[in-house]
Amino acid sequence: MKDTKQQSEKDFLAQYDPRALPPVAVTVDIVLLTVRHGRFSVLLLRRGDHPEKGRWALPGGFVGQQEDLIDAAIRELQEETGIENLPGEMHLEQLRTFGEPGRDPRMRVVSVAYVAFLPDLPPPRAGSDAALSRFWPVGELSGPDAPDLAFDHASIIAEGIDRARAKIEYTPLAAAFLEEPFTLSDLRAIYEEVWAMPQDPSNFRRKVLRLEGFVTPVGGIAPPKGPQGGRPAELYRKGPAKILWPPLRRHDPSENGSLGEDE
Repeated sequence: MKDTKQQSEKDFLAQYDPRALPPVAVTVDIVLLTVRHGRFSVLLLRRGDHPEKGRWALPGGFVGQQEDLIDAAIRELQEETGIENLPGEMHLEQLRTFGEPGRDPRMRVVSVAYVAFLPDLPPPRAGSDAALSRFWPVGELSGPDAPDLAFDHASIIAEGIDRARAKIEYTPLAAAFLEEPFTLSDLRAIYEEVWAMPQDPSNFRRKVLRLEGFVTPVGGIAPPKGPQGGRPAELYRKGPAKILWPPLRRHDPSENGSLGEDE
């Protein structure tokens, strides 16, 4: 090999042999989270082909040679769910890179994981190499009836759930799980379901309304729920805020008997 200090960039690339290095493939995996029928849920696909045939996995796949990572993530969501037009309000962000040797039995595979937040979606249609797809409640991912997860997807899902729970403390992304307009009770139900802990209604309302730009009233009233009617609830939409300050902290009322009061 010639001395690279004496070569031009063009000459160096012309004689460069990538086969001298061990092959490594890149994939994307997407933790797609939603609140479906009142349950905080993640989209899982039952694999129809080897490897890990019959086990449940996240939407994902190999990145094309000329494909950007984010484009690959969106493509895989569309291909493996049958949802051709993903909602414009979808929030998609990079979670972490997973590259432990042996995580895929085929070869050395590095996965760039993403987490997505979406309002309730229609039932997905399995595509590509998936035999079945469904939204699986997060609370049912452990225990005797939990899905048998492929690869290292249990770890990826756990990090995606942690990201969602932390993210809604200091950003308005909880509203990404709701269709507009919504009531503050609707918003509180999202926090309770994602955090898996109750929130005092009055205290929650006070905290939300003091946060500038979190929600904006639309000037309407929600229709009464149930035969008993009840107090009319004002309708809101997402406000312009990108960051919530002070953040809405997770607080388990059972810890000290209080109902989420500020510390």
